[in-house]
Amino acid sequence: MTAIRPDGAASWRPRPGPLNGLTDVPGLLVGNAHCDAARTGVTVILCESPAVAGADVRGGGPGTREIEALAPENLVGAADAVVLSGGSALGLGAADAVAAALSARGRGLEVAPGHPRVPIVPAAILYDLGPHSAAAFGADGPPHPALARAALEAADRGVALGSVGAGRGAVAGALKGGLGAASLEIAPGVMVAALVAANPVGSVCMPGGPWFWAWPFEIGDEFGGLAPPDLPCPPAPIPEDGKLRGGWAFDAPDGPVDPGSAPGANTAVGVVATNAALTAAECRRLAMMAQDGLARAIRPAHTPFDGDTLFALSSGAATGGPDLGSGHARAARLAALGSAAADCVARAVARGVHAAAADPGGPPAWREVAKNHLGRAKQGLASPRDAS
Repeated sequence: MTAIRPDGAASWRPRPGPLNGLTDVPGLLVGNAHCDAARTGVTVILCESPAVAGADVRGGGPGTREIEALAPENLVGAADAVVLSGGSALGLGAADAVAAALSARGRGLEVAPGHPRVPIVPAAILYDLGPHSAAAFGADGPPHPALARAALEAADRGVALGSVGAGRGAVAGALKGGLGAASLEIAPGVMVAALVAANPVGSVCMPGGPWFWAWPFEIGDEFGGLAPPDLPCPPAPIPEDGKLRGGWAFDAPDGPVDPGSAPGANTAVGVVATNAALTAAECRRLAMMAQDGLARAIRPAHTPFDGDTLFALSSGAATGGPDLGSGHARAARLAALGSAAADCVARAVARGVHAAAADPGGPPAWREVAKNHLGRAKQGLASPRDAS
């Protein structure tokens, strides 16, 4: 493995990887598949070799699989793939399909000679069900197992954003949500990246305008290049009626929209990854630190209504990635990885919403609402309400 060396660090400027996505981390592939009729989909993160893994759950309504298998005190601590799926608990069958397909390929734990191999496929789901779901599910049940098999077959190094895969039916507060990704090379040869399906009850934008909460972490114009004006931007107030209103629909005539919150009816789920060689315990710490990225990009985050779950993968052992060293220096470098992972998560949330496309009768897409808002701003109108 290549050791991380301090020489030249002062002149190094962190930068996104070539793809600005999860597959900038060697050893990982991503595949997406979705059903337009059901407005749902599946994203599969395929580890070309088993990756050391960890997970962290912060939401009050999670839906997950194989989380405990990744706990550092337990036997496995590694994953063959990770599945992100729509469909709420009905979508957890997507991971079953991926595990079965990988077993047929000879992937997974060899418990005993001649026995089927057992792949470890952790998963997390988000809620994207609606009146459109029942008819599309049909007599054969939810489409997620079939979508998962298609996503697994489609896995490659490409980076798809917006209304694809697990982000197909996502809603971010009062805006259309989506699948986002971002990466950062924080030192020569040291890569960290994130992939997030953003479906939170909270808002991704500041009150009164199309400015992402994540704007301080934007690199270039990767999600619109809009910085807020030099005005105070207070957090969204808690209404007197006590109801949590998710997004600030900053250009909606009726103001903030109540998404009909219920536990488990929202969530942001995702994966952070690095090519640095980490232990299972360090992967868990990486996932814990990366959760701060959700709080940087979404207000509020980690609510009782969300299932916020992040997985962390380290491909370093399999790909000969950089070694963090030992002792205090190792801990400090892990902290730097975690900080960068949180920034990547925040950027991924904004990039997913920025790229999303609206569905008929659904919440508006950020691009169309921002265009409308900025057009009104040029006319001296802050929002449609100012025109009334």
